[in-house]
Amino acid sequence: MSKVLDIVMAGIISGIVAYTTSQLGIAGTVIGAVLGSMLYQLMSNFFREPLDNVDAIKTQKLERSIFYVFPLIIILGIEVIYLLSSFYDTSLLIFHSLETATRWNLFRTIGVGLMIMGVYPLLEPERISPVYGLIVLIVGVVKLMVGFVDFNSPIVAWYSPIFHQFNELISIMLIAALLYVIVAIIQDSMMFKGEKDQSKVVKGN
Repeated sequence: MSKVLDIVMAGIISGIVAYTTSQLGIAGTVIGAVLGSMLYQLMSNFFREPLDNVDAIKTQKLERSIFYVFPLIIILGIEVIYLLSSFYDTSLLIFHSLETATRWNLFRTIGVGLMIMGVYPLLEPERISPVYGLIVLIVGVVKLMVGFVDFNSPIVAWYSPIFHQFNELISIMLIAALLYVIVAIIQDSMMFKGEKDQSKVVKGN
């Protein structure tokens, strides 16, 4: 039954990403990846865990980490392109293409997506460390603020000079934060897998 659910989850998530990409372009890829990641967490929680034993539940924790990291890697890549766009014409052209494809809503989409992903570990701390969720949430808030720098409002007028003056520095900090979360989650997953394999060896002896 667990394998069947794996296939169903993979099919649904792939369908979500494909549909949102076809409808919204690059922004749809980000949205689809985030929705797919969150849907996987929910489906694992409500449908799969009650059917599996302890070892399988441990395996699911590893799988959930992978699905959680996937959209973060996509967003990290976009942020790196954005940073390089300040120095290289090729990166600038790519970034402008991404912005045009999303109708200039790229950073707002990323910000909302990251905020959604950041809330999940805070609600389910036993699955993914709340520290990682808090970092992702903060990055999401910052990207959402960046996405609104072209809006005419008193709040935006108050903080936009900061982003204009320290744009590259802020981007580097966000890249470092996302990279830290991605590497930390992967390391935690690898350590977890190692502990699981070691426990199997002990049981075999």
